[in-house]
Amino acid sequence: MAGALLAAGYAALFLYLIRRWRGLQAPGLSGRTIGALFLLKVLAGTALWAVYTFIYPDRATADIFKYFDDGHVLFSALPHAPLDHVRMLFGVGNDTPHFDNTYYLKMNNWYRAFDTGYYNDAHTMIRYNAVMHLFSFGHYPVHTVFVCLLSTLGSVAFYKAFVDRFKGHEKGLFVAIFLLPTVIFWSSGVLKENLLMIGLGAVLWGAMTSPGTRRTAGQWAALVLGAALLSLVKSYVILCMMPGLISWWWARRTMQGAVWKFLVVHAVVIGGALGMGHGLPGPNLVDLLATQQRDFTGMVREVAAGSLIELPVLEPSLRSLLRNAPHALYVTYLAPVLGWSFGPMALAAAAENLALLILMALLLSRTHRYRRPDLPLLLFFLSFLVLLALLIGWTTPVLGAVVRYRMPLLPFLIMSCLLVLEPQRKDTDLA
Repeated sequence: MAGALLAAGYAALFLYLIRRWRGLQAPGLSGRTIGALFLLKVLAGTALWAVYTFIYPDRATADIFKYFDDGHVLFSALPHAPLDHVRMLFGVGNDTPHFDNTYYLKMNNWYRAFDTGYYNDAHTMIRYNAVMHLFSFGHYPVHTVFVCLLSTLGSVAFYKAFVDRFKGHEKGLFVAIFLLPTVIFWSSGVLKENLLMIGLGAVLWGAMTSPGTRRTAGQWAALVLGAALLSLVKSYVILCMMPGLISWWWARRTMQGAVWKFLVVHAVVIGGALGMGHGLPGPNLVDLLATQQRDFTGMVREVAAGSLIELPVLEPSLRSLLRNAPHALYVTYLAPVLGWSFGPMALAAAAENLALLILMALLLSRTHRYRRPDLPLLLFFLSFLVLLALLIGWTTPVLGAVVRYRMPLLPFLIMSCLLVLEPQRKDTDLA
């Protein structure tokens, strides 16, 4: 009861601040609308808590609780050993037997059961929850309210990055960014997807400047901090976005030569990534992907995941990646439609996936309303949609995880359709 009252107090405070902060507002996005979106996210976050409390009640494996509980262990050092708390929070001098025996062995997620040697983003989530314990006093509902505020701010930044580029399609852009069920649901919990939405919105708002427009200090800060945050919690997302974003930046002043610029950048970036471990510094990407699939499969078989799907075995070779690419795209974009039998959440995901496919087909069937799109921007969208979908489909053998991991792709699917459609003319004759 105390946690609910404290959460309600914070929610009221945040609503007041949202209404007063005029810098948040944008065309079609008033303070009242943003406040309503924040409350919608709070409801979604509460629903997510109910799902992991009553439908999937194993707290040790519930994603929304495991980082919360481990964060409490880290936070518990503050009263009696503040220096230990600071060291763990900032990762300075904390790799000793003392920290293992006193703190980390009491956590369930500080160490991975399957360690590929890649950065452990669970540490970021545990620290994130430990910081929020300063304000929540250990009450989970407060964490939900805080993450919903941050996720709302990330979504607003995402919207502001593109609203000027979708004149006449503001309502469609609003739906794509704010109202897709998967985006609302998974970005409203104490999960990595919450930080993903914050980082993604910050990067896009910081990067999407018009030709001849200078980037403000705030945009520079958002770009740098957003990229740093994504690198800490979902580094593969920013890596999949980089080739398209660089291509867009190079070609944004004119459509002429956009395709070959796009091809050159992707050849250099992807070729360099594939060359790592073969004369270039860095991990071998092909080996890393094959190892990730193997370890992910081993982990989900160990915990008997309910929505396990069989993937073709990914071998550590470029030929294997290319051979399995069509199946990877199928897994990311179409497999959720067939997963309705795995339970109520899978059924909801299947219904949303089917609705999205129908919506895209209806939008693209309006051939008499096609227009010449902003080609550099469209190529950026398509690059991200393909690269991240391949990465997910190659390595993720659990349908529930696929639905979560592809969350950042869904707005770009709708936005790609809107970008090629002529907006309906109004009295203002918007073109």
